[in-house]
Amino acid sequence: MTATHRYNVEILHLLVSPAHAYFGRAREGAADVPSTDAESVELVAGKGIVGDRFFGKAAHMDAAVTLMSIEALEAMASELGTAPFDPLLTRRNIVLRGAQLAPLIGGEFVLESGGQFVRFKAGRPANPCAWMDQMLAPGAHRAMRGRGGVRCQPLSDGFLHRGPAVLVSPVPLEPDRAGETTMLRASRLP
Repeated sequence: MTATHRYNVEILHLLVSPAHAYFGRAREGAADVPSTDAESVELVAGKGIVGDRFFGKAAHMDAAVTLMSIEALEAMASELGTAPFDPLLTRRNIVLRGAQLAPLIGGEFVLESGGQFVRFKAGRPANPCAWMDQMLAPGAHRAMRGRGGVRCQPLSDGFLHRGPAVLVSPVPLEPDRAGETTMLRASRLP
């Protein structure tokens, strides 16, 4: 990757969960699954986050790690007129502040954290599930479309740590637009 753009970001949350919490019908409630907001996580190339539900699962190799911008959640809460959302309820693995993620889709990028770095391939948008209406607020499922984050594959081994970090991108990003929906959302919704 020839990266020329560096952005100071903050890793706010690192979610690791050994099992799925949202399956079946939302009215039956989420599964009681232990989840950790870790200080640091270990990533393994092609497999994901050690200890997470998607680690080493063949069906998720290209999308084992999900990144989301906290600004997207803040914008959604504002639009829906609710209190701020608990980012861990989205079940996204890495929650960042200061990162516009949509332009990364289809390319590679690097997160530098705590003196280490992990290289990622941003595969596809992380589309929200209907559970968001139950777990965050009514209307959250729709509000999250186009800004649910990015599903990624780690391309290198390494550790990420909560706190200050640097996102290294081959394409220019606009961090002040991190909470906006993507054009995909605008073109698909009535």
